[in-house]
Amino acid sequence: MYGVVTRNAEEVRWPEFDRGFYEVKDVTGRSAEPIEDGVNMVSCFGDNAAADADPSLVPVDDMGRPATRDRKYFDWAYICPSRQDYREGLLEIIDDCVAANEDVRLDDVGFPREGYCRCGVCEQAFKASEFDDRQAWRADVITEFVAEAAEHIPGRVYLTLYPDPYPGHLYERAGLDLAALEEHVDEFVIPLYDMAYETTYWLETIAKGFQSALETPFSIELYAIDIEIENLIHALEVAEHYAEGVFFGYEASNARAALRRRRADEQDGVTHGEPK
Repeated sequence: MYGVVTRNAEEVRWPEFDRGFYEVKDVTGRSAEPIEDGVNMVSCFGDNAAADADPSLVPVDDMGRPATRDRKYFDWAYICPSRQDYREGLLEIIDDCVAANEDVRLDDVGFPREGYCRCGVCEQAFKASEFDDRQAWRADVITEFVAEAAEHIPGRVYLTLYPDPYPGHLYERAGLDLAALEEHVDEFVIPLYDMAYETTYWLETIAKGFQSALETPFSIELYAIDIEIENLIHALEVAEHYAEGVFFGYEASNARAALRRRRADEQDGVTHGEPK
C-alpha cells in the first residue's frame, strides 16, 4: 500500500496513492477543514501557535526550561499533555475530523523528552496519582489520552511514533508505553526521514527494530521533497519489506514520479508466454 502525507487536499485523490493523510492541524498550529476522502491528521502536543498564545501551557523541566523551538533539541513548541482544557480542544478537533472521515491519524503524541514535564499541573497530578514512579505516571497520562481519543474515532486509529525502536527509549523519552498503546491503535506510522536516501542500511535497521518491537501493524513514512527518484525508489523497496504500507511526505509529485517509474520498471521486466 502506498500513500501520501500532504497539506494539499487534491493530492489525496491522485490515483497513484492508495491512501492520503491530510494535515488538519500541524505543529505550527495552522488549521484546515477536514476532508472526506483522506485520513485527517492532527498534531496533538506540538503547537507553536498555542505555545505563543499561552506560554504557561509549555512543558518545563526541573530547572524551568521550556520545551520550545527557541531552545536546542526542539524543532517546534510542545504543549504539556496534562492540560485538560487543551486536551478537550484536541478531542473537539478529532470529532470534526470524524464527521468527515471515520479514520484519524494522531501525530506528535507524547512528552517532549526525558525530564519533562515538571510544571505545577504535572507536579500536582503526579502527587495525587497512584504512581510512585514518575515514568510510569507519564506513560499513563499518554495512554489515557490515546485511549480517550480512540473512543472518539470509530474508524482506523493511526498513531505516529518517534523513529527510535531501541527498547525503553520511547518510554523514557516521550512516555510511550508501546504495549499499552497497542490496545488502542490499529496502525502505527514511523517517519524515517532523510534528505537524500543515498544509503539505506539505517532505514532497514530501524524498520527491523520496530518489526521486533510491535505486534500491531506499522507503516513507514518517507521524506519525498527534492529526493532523487532512484534513491526514493530504493528507500521504498527497503521500507516495504518490513512495513504494512509506505507513505511519502510533503511532495506528492516526486512520490508519484517514483511510483510510476517503479511500476514501469516492473512491467518492463514481465514476459508473457514463450518467445518464438
